[in-house]
Amino acid sequence: MPLTCLGRVRGLEPSRGDVDDALGKFSLTLIDTLDTLVLLNKTAEFEKAVRRVVTDVRLDNDIVVSVFETNIRVLGGLLGGHSMAVMLKESGRMLWYQDELLHMAKDLGLRLLPAFNTSSGLPYPRVNLRFGVRGPETRTGTETDTCTACAGTIILEFAALSRFTGDPTFEAHARRALDFLWEKRQRNSNLVGTTINIHSGEWVRRDSGVGAGIDSYYEYLLKAYILLGDDQFLQRFNTHYASIMKYISQPPLLLDVHIHKPLLPARTWMDSLLAFFPGLQVLKGDIRPAIETHEMLYQVTKKHNFLPEAFTTDFRVHWAQHPLRPEFAESTYFLYKATRDPYYLEVGRTILENLNRFARVPCGFAAMKDVRTGSHEDRMDSFFLAEMFKYLFLLFAEEEDLPFNVEDYIFTTEAHLLPLSLSTASNSQGNVTCVGEELDDSNFEWTCPNTRLLFPDPAFPRNLREPIRSAVDKSCAQVEMIRNPGMGRPPLRAQDFMANNPEHLELLRRMGVSLIHLKDGRVQLVQHATQAVSAVAAEDGMRFMQEMMELSSQQQKEQLPPRAVQIISPPFFGRVVLTAGPAQFGMDLSKSSSGVRGFVTIAEPYNGCSVLSNGEIVAGRIALLQRGQCMFAEKARHIQKAGAIGGIVIDDNEGSSSDTAPLFQMAGDGRNTDDVTLPLLFLFHKEGNILLEALKEYREVEVLLSDKARDRGEMLSETEYEKMLIFEEEEKDHTSPASSEPVHQSQVTIQEQTTDDSGVGQESVQPAEGLGSYVPVAVGEEPAVDGDHSSQSVDSLMADWEEDLEAFKQMEKDEL
Repeated sequence: MPLTCLGRVRGLEPSRGDVDDALGKFSLTLIDTLDTLVLLNKTAEFEKAVRRVVTDVRLDNDIVVSVFETNIRVLGGLLGGHSMAVMLKESGRMLWYQDELLHMAKDLGLRLLPAFNTSSGLPYPRVNLRFGVRGPETRTGTETDTCTACAGTIILEFAALSRFTGDPTFEAHARRALDFLWEKRQRNSNLVGTTINIHSGEWVRRDSGVGAGIDSYYEYLLKAYILLGDDQFLQRFNTHYASIMKYISQPPLLLDVHIHKPLLPARTWMDSLLAFFPGLQVLKGDIRPAIETHEMLYQVTKKHNFLPEAFTTDFRVHWAQHPLRPEFAESTYFLYKATRDPYYLEVGRTILENLNRFARVPCGFAAMKDVRTGSHEDRMDSFFLAEMFKYLFLLFAEEEDLPFNVEDYIFTTEAHLLPLSLSTASNSQGNVTCVGEELDDSNFEWTCPNTRLLFPDPAFPRNLREPIRSAVDKSCAQVEMIRNPGMGRPPLRAQDFMANNPEHLELLRRMGVSLIHLKDGRVQLVQHATQAVSAVAAEDGMRFMQEMMELSSQQQKEQLPPRAVQIISPPFFGRVVLTAGPAQFGMDLSKSSSGVRGFVTIAEPYNGCSVLSNGEIVAGRIALLQRGQCMFAEKARHIQKAGAIGGIVIDDNEGSSSDTAPLFQMAGDGRNTDDVTLPLLFLFHKEGNILLEALKEYREVEVLLSDKARDRGEMLSETEYEKMLIFEEEEKDHTSPASSEPVHQSQVTIQEQTTDDSGVGQESVQPAEGLGSYVPVAVGEEPAVDGDHSSQSVDSLMADWEEDLEAFKQMEKDEL
């Protein structure tokens, strides 16, 4: 306790609730700091500390502690201390050491093992150090829930304990817990929830992110692969990581979603624990998003001197505490290691100066009770010395400053050092892998990159950071009223709103209206009157929201049906029909009897946001464009100027499909669009990819843009029809006949008025009978089953369906 200059002893101080579960009367800070002393070249103090731990610390205490905290801080601290003692002994120091810390670690591991005595293998969240669980004297064993990170952050310490001692029991229990969590992931999204029932395996909290409650589960999957060399851990991590980047990552933000509805945000704020994630991305080898998210965190830090415990999507304080968490410093260190960009030394200097200016007190460093006021809390958690000191020292240290090579070790989530040599040590049962499970080679494509190749232009990382810095600066600008209060007229009308207009976004912020971009391209508008700059501005916000709802309702009545993109060149001959979203401007295909027919070509630039460099090629053809970076109408004008006869915009959100997401109408840019006379259609990523793959394989691909799929006899010329019949006859020689008629599906159409980078103003959703999303079915072939389900039994599919149905019902209740 740095303000009162006393140690915190559990039972002598007023209880702080769950926070005190880390305290077990086992000299927590001393043990948690052992390997820090060696790293900082305090070997004499380390030797003295080890003697004190061996002599004075007792683990046989009648006290209930957190399994998670005791594992990462105390067991990890003892193992890290043992690793350092062995290293020093091998260099001729501490020759008296006879594995005393390892013996204590095994004693503690055995005291934690009773928590794993559950049907699922997931540990109870708490255990009594003397009596275990499930007894009146234990005062534990009645809990039913635990967090995902609590159960999934065991493997490094328990596996190291097994490898050091040769007792496989510990590693086996940790693996069983990880296996259970993997089996319980949501199979469609491949995400895990935050809280799980340790007996039934049901998700209690279905929100998913990379912050509190889940964070170190992902970290330990990747680090378990690094430490133990088991490919299965890497495969699982990469499966989760792909889903994180698809649903949770909205650079530079990382927003929680629902595991059963991953396109639906679960909250509009982020917690500070996710600051570790850029560092994990560096280990993964995915540097660009790491730079972007880290820069956002740094700008928030500069606004408040420290990273608030939670902050909103517009970078305002949500929870004002800051318990001196080290995750941001950790990511800063890893990014500097990966890039050698001196910018991150400046970031480290900011962290260091703020700690010394605002947190340093006579007896240590005090946690911030409120980052806005700078008030202190009489608290310095052990992780501050265990992690923050390590990462800051390593950030600035030269190679000659280090007493050993840190590359020979891996950092646990508490920054304890475990030697990589453990990967070759026996746990008496060898590495465990799933029998019969084939590993995906793509798991091994990611490595920490050569940054000279990654950033050939030294300005590139700076160019990534600049727009993020501007965004945070603008969101936290000083409030300045732009009109006289009490005028009664709203400063912004719904029909005038444009989501790519910075002034409009600033007006929304003043009115307390938040704009949330959903992963499927839609936008959610939410008003919190308390966040408005004044009562008058809050009233204006309410009027704006009412206008927006009326406008959305009106647009629902004007809903256009979906359109069709039909591939008519050989070998498709019209059998492939892709569902397309219409535009509210340009040629109305429903009034054209023949539609628009032409060969497709990719526009350059692909986003179509500037004058085309390949205009002579686009002329007379249908241009393919990528969604994003400018308005739909702007794209249409650029390809029309180049002489294109039509355009197809392909979604840039990887994995999107009209099978799973509602189609939407492309709106204008708020200006008169009568000058746009060509047809413009929209394809989701999956459908667009079919067209791009066809173009890649056959080079010349002809399509028909129309209001509905046309009969092949009407659509093809006599010569083309004869070619088709010959082609189908040749197919029949190799395959048995099967119907190739497309099956009509019921779709949902979404109407959208927005910029084209998903900054949508209004949406309206209504069912629309129409075209399905068709894939080619060759003569003699059965329609393909979706790859995710092809290997699943009917019983398994039904079980998943029932689980999803139950989850949807629960979510509807939650939303109500």
